[in-house]
Amino acid sequence: METQVLEEVMILEESYVKATYVPEYKLIKVVWNGQISSENYRSTYLRVLDYQRDSDLPVENFIADLRKQGVVNPNDRKWFEQVAIQRAIEQGLKRASVITDANVFKKYYLNLILKATNKFGLPLKLFGTPEEAYDWFKSEE
Repeated sequence: METQVLEEVMILEESYVKATYVPEYKLIKVVWNGQISSENYRSTYLRVLDYQRDSDLPVENFIADLRKQGVVNPNDRKWFEQVAIQRAIEQGLKRASVITDANVFKKYYLNLILKATNKFGLPLKLFGTPEEAYDWFKSEE
């Protein structure tokens, strides 16, 4: 499969995360790298949510690439479910995807996130590559 080269607008870049906006897909992509402190986890999502709210750009889709993410604190996961997901939906998010190579810890974490998104009626799918998620977003337009 050919890798797509997409225009991306930088939102945030740190050693532990890179967040970008991809205009072609009306999406924000967050790529995690390594272990994340609670403060960095939450501040990343707050920055992304502020970008979604404050930019004049449509944000309908979201990708979280967890392939290199460390273990997420259960309290942060709950915060993500109770605060971040709801706010993103209120601000116009329509679909979300997770890129994962799902080990046992990530599968547990992802199943809890899936339950939370189902509660809000947000379609969330798991994929092995970003390209598979892009294809899904295109098919849903």
